[in-house]
Amino acid sequence: MSLSSLKKIKSKSKKRLGQGHGSGRVKTAGRGTKGQLARNKVPLLFEGGALPLTKRLPYRRGKGRNKPIKDKFLIVNVKYLNTLPKNEVVDINSLIKYKIVREIDAKRFGVKILGDGEIEKALTIKLPISKNAAKKIEKAGGKVEN
Repeated sequence: MSLSSLKKIKSKSKKRLGQGHGSGRVKTAGRGTKGQLARNKVPLLFEGGALPLTKRLPYRRGKGRNKPIKDKFLIVNVKYLNTLPKNEVVDINSLIKYKIVREIDAKRFGVKILGDGEIEKALTIKLPISKNAAKKIEKAGGKVEN
């Protein structure tokens, strides 16, 4: 066995502090002498008693500061409506029943139908819908009621 044939060790082992005279880290255990860092842990963002940076920065001011938090619609594309039976009335309850959307999300955000994909079945839609999706549904023989 030679030094070149030894396996490479990529990670250092953890410093074992306070393990007595043989460890090479006696008395102060690698912390130096005295001072704040030798005695206890200092918070990561502590700036030596100065006013922290987060408190020195100004408030968020100006346009768009108090925007209401508005939830967006859940989007269901037309291609996913092919899983529904023919002549089905499409509303939130039917989408939940056929597991196209989750109940919690649908009731919280609402559902809107967009026109990505093709549809082969005649359905009656009672949800908000895009113009493109409405054209495709009427072309397939369905109705849009809002």
